[in-house]
Amino acid sequence: MTWKTFSENANRQTAPHGIIGTSRLLTSLMEQIDVVAPTDSTVLIQGETGTGKELVAQAIHNLSPRRDAPLVKLNCAAIPAGLLESELFGHERGAFTGALTQRIGRFEMANNGTLFLDEIGDMALDLQAKLLRVLQEHEFERLGSTRTTRVNVRVVAATHRDLSQMVENKEFRADLFYRLSVFPVSLPPLRERREDIPALVRHFIAQYSGRMNKTIEVIPSEVMDAVVAHDWPGNVRQLQNFIEHGVIVSRSAVFQPSLSQLRPEKSRVTSISKGAGLKTLEDATRDHVLQTLEETKWVVGGRHGAAARLGIARTTLIAKMRRLGIEGARDDSGRSTGREQTFGALA
Repeated sequence: MTWKTFSENANRQTAPHGIIGTSRLLTSLMEQIDVVAPTDSTVLIQGETGTGKELVAQAIHNLSPRRDAPLVKLNCAAIPAGLLESELFGHERGAFTGALTQRIGRFEMANNGTLFLDEIGDMALDLQAKLLRVLQEHEFERLGSTRTTRVNVRVVAATHRDLSQMVENKEFRADLFYRLSVFPVSLPPLRERREDIPALVRHFIAQYSGRMNKTIEVIPSEVMDAVVAHDWPGNVRQLQNFIEHGVIVSRSAVFQPSLSQLRPEKSRVTSISKGAGLKTLEDATRDHVLQTLEETKWVVGGRHGAAARLGIARTTLIAKMRRLGIEGARDDSGRSTGREQTFGALA
């Protein structure tokens, strides 16, 4: 499997949202994006670190009528509290020590477009009041100025913190919370949508092998099983970094990451609760085998067959297919290994 083939598969799974996966949870998320994107409503994206909150904000902007205007981003946790107000609203020359020139803020930069405020839970209470005014009145004053500036900006905010609990603790303004959460969106952690992991692995291998001018053709079955079984506390960002490192250290067409980086998750390796609408590890493995078979036109053996791409012996793959209830493949001579069958997992 060449990196180009990986890319083509990934592109089919991400358009038009730019989000990879077909799990039930992710499908529900994309439906929510489709609903809210055409509006001007404020969106609050909540999810653990590394789940892809910025990617969702980008999708909302890209699918909105503001798509041709700027999407301006600001991480509220990355800016010192004393400078965040200036970053948001701008300042006049001489407004404070070091303000040698006039500077416009992110709200003015995003005029007629979208402003993405990441880690909104880290914003100081006094500045929250000023943000609330802009959201309600669409106007503000630069630091050091008495002239009111009006803007037409859609705000998308994100946080990994529990804002409702922060409101109870008097750490976040209740009125701002209600104003931001007109349309709340929750991102599921990667461990709750394991069936999306094989597609993510293929996508990141394509991305990094292309950048590094490498060709990765084989993902060994034991590698994919280990990756799917891991809990990924850092979510997609952690998986992405793991794949990048794996592409760097792989010295052949076989993807050979250091699996010692992954600690076994004893409570999750064998099964994930189906009652929560999630797939078992066996289901994810079956999906991986099925996709590989489809890409090889259901040929098992030979240099370009599914077994070679999975990094296992032909007989091992046939046994695995029987265990997983997969039939209808052909060996390298073109002979059928079993009865043709339509699988519900492909629907």
